[in-house]
Parts: sequence; structure tokens; C-alpha cells
Amino acid sequence: MTIGIGLLGLGTVGSGVAAILASPQGRHPLVGDLVLERVAVRDLQRPRPLTLPPERLTTDPEAVIDDPKVDIVVEVMGGLEPARSLILRAIAAGKPVVTANKAVIARYGQEIAAAAARQGVYVLIEAAVGGGIPIIEPIKQSLGGNRIQRVSGIINGTTNYILSRMADEGAAYADVLADAQRLGYAEADPAADVQGGDAADKIAILAGLAYGGPVERGGIATEGIDRLDARDVAYAAQLGFVVKLLAVAERVQDDALAGPPDGVSLDVRVHPTLLPKHHPLAGVHGVNNAILVEGDPVGQVMFFGPGAGAGPTASAVVADILNIAGIRQVGGPQAGLDPLLAASSWRHCTLVDGSLSRHRNYVRLSTRDEAGVIGRIGTCFGAAQVSIQSIVQLDAREGEAEIVVITHEVREDRFREALAAIEALEGVERVAACLRTL
Repeated sequence: MTIGIGLLGLGTVGSGVAAILASPQGRHPLVGDLVLERVAVRDLQRPRPLTLPPERLTTDPEAVIDDPKVDIVVEVMGGLEPARSLILRAIAAGKPVVTANKAVIARYGQEIAAAAARQGVYVLIEAAVGGGIPIIEPIKQSLGGNRIQRVSGIINGTTNYILSRMADEGAAYADVLADAQRLGYAEADPAADVQGGDAADKIAILAGLAYGGPVERGGIATEGIDRLDARDVAYAAQLGFVVKLLAVAERVQDDALAGPPDGVSLDVRVHPTLLPKHHPLAGVHGVNNAILVEGDPVGQVMFFGPGAGAGPTASAVVADILNIAGIRQVGGPQAGLDPLLAASSWRHCTLVDGSLSRHRNYVRLSTRDEAGVIGRIGTCFGAAQVSIQSIVQLDAREGEAEIVVITHEVREDRFREALAAIEALEGVERVAACLRTL
């Protein structure tokens, strides 16, 4: 029994998927049962790395969805629209969907999941997070018996490449970004990557699966690396840390911040973070991604690998296709939904007020090089009940000094209160940098 595949998009990822389906030799036998029936493209005349029969190509994506020979719809177009509408059209037609579209799932995942549940079809999204890293299905299935405490990860290859180069070479952010664009690691408009939006989309998806309910994408505190100074990367190294753009979803245990009895309170955020050099994520370099899942009783489990590219992402797409195809082969088109594979929401997730969350912090202060400044800074921290792990002067020249402070874990509003008092001090020129620290 063959299974017809309709492909929406034949760009980098779509071409990778088509190449896998066209070469089933040596792969799982089920790949040989998948037939690429129709493909929607923007331009029929555009040169492509693989040759497909002209009659299978169309510029009308709706024709792909409506084709009776198409059993599974694969959306790899990207963007919000028409991708969202096409996914919903496929669901309405009773056809399962595989998508790599993190932006659509992060913003409209609840709507799409509800529509899929009504129609009794799957929408699988392994390729939306982490490229070729298997993370979506392990969270839904393999780790389903755990109470997940924290999911944290390096889930944007562009920023990890930039930060790795800054750390290894002492290079400035702008110079490394230009190189990344030239090498194809960064887009011409890199905003979604370097400002943290791409990572925020992905952690919204991971958090929703790990904790059993949708997470409001717009409520995720997001800070990128576009304002990061190379000197902070260098200072971090001197103090035993590396700087990574980290996406974190953490269950809040504080009773004062607890959500409804049938729900869970979460601290979900994206920001540059100082990681101790012995931390599992600290050794993730270049364009690689890694996700660290911490749960009870499993402990720590890390998933590592290439986070983007035609091959890795296409691998994840085809894995989802095979999941659906296997169920159809065994149970037929009318087979019921596997509750773990479908992963419907089962509780309410609430994002905590960021001012009440607790973190360690790195602060770099530009000050005058004079007696008593460090003492006054310490007094301000103490008055706000901020405990200091270390305070050091790392650079002094021509009457100016740079003072770096690492705090112990503290509530965010108290930390900000201390910073406001420090900025008003005689001898303190400015708070030059402030980064989270693990």
C-alpha cells in the first residue's frame, strides 16, 4: 500500500525531503511506500537540484491539498500565511500534516491542535525545533512519565556560531555577524535570530509539550545578542564562564507564584546567559544546537546535534511522515489517534510575572577609579537584599574602572532596585551590561 505525499514548498528543506523520498535504498522499508504525488512551488521555471516530473509541480498549494492521491500534507513553506490557512485546509480535508514551521506552531498551535483533534488527524512538528535533533517526540513520549522541572537549550545555530567566534577569537559582534551572513549561517535580515525571536518560538513549543498546555508566545521575555559587547564575553571567560543565548522553560516551585490548582506556573525566557564552563551546554559550539531536559525521575538528559540545514531538517520531517505512515499501514486511514503521538493539552500553563522570578546575575559597571566605589556598590546590593558571590575590578585606565559583579540567586525586582540605586551613586558612570547567570 503506497502513501501519497503532498509537499508545500521546494526550497532548502523541501528539496531535502524530496531527495530522501526519491532514494529509499538503505533506509527504513516504509520509505519505499511513500510517493511524492504533488509539489507546490512559487516558480515552475526555477532551476532545482533534483528533477521532478513537470505534471507533479504546481503553483497552487490548494491543489496539492485537494488532490485525492495526497494522503499526507507536508508544509515547509515557512512564514505565517498562507501556511496557517493551508494547514487548516488540510486538516479540514481529513489529511494529517507534517510541518517544520515553528512560527506558525508557536503562535497558532492551539488553534491547529484543536482543529486536528476535531477531525481526528495528526499534526506532527518534529522539524520545527532543533533541526535534525529528535526532541519533540522524546518529550511527548519517551519522557512522558516524568515531572519536567526545566527545559533549557541552545536552539538557534546562527547566534551560537556568532558567540562561539566571539569567545574563540575575541572578535566584535558586528564583524562576526557579517561573516555569518557571507557564509550563509545568517539571513540578510538576521533580526529573528540575533534578537531572540526564533529561539522564543521554539521554547514556546517545547514548553507547551513538556508541561502539557499552550504557552503564550507574546508573554515570553526575550533578549537577543545584538547588544552584546565582546568584552563581556572575554570577562566571562576570565571568571570561568561562557556566554550562550539560552532559551529556558522552568517550573516555578514558589507557592506564592503558584497558578491554579489544575495548572502549572512557568518562567519562560530567552536571553544571553553566562554558563559555568563545566555545564553540559557550555561545550556546544558553532552552528550546533542542544536541549537539556531535567525531570523526575530521569535526571538530566541532553539532546545534541545539527540544528538547521536541508539534511537535518528533512530527516526530522521524514521521521514524522513515517510515524503517520506506520499507523496508517497497521490500522488503515480510520485508525484512532495515539494520545502520546497527538499530545493534546491536558492542563493550564501560566507565565509568572518576570519581576518575581529568581536568577543569578552578571553586572558590569563603568565607574571612576577611586577609593570607596566598590564599598558603596556593595552597600546598595545589601540594602536591596541582593547577596553577592563575587565583585572584582577587571580593568582600570586613565581614572576609569570596570567592576564586574556576580550575584547569588535573587528575585528580579530586588535586583533591579539595587541597580537603580547603584546608577545614582557618585562615581558610577553607568550600568554597562547585565546578563543572566547559571
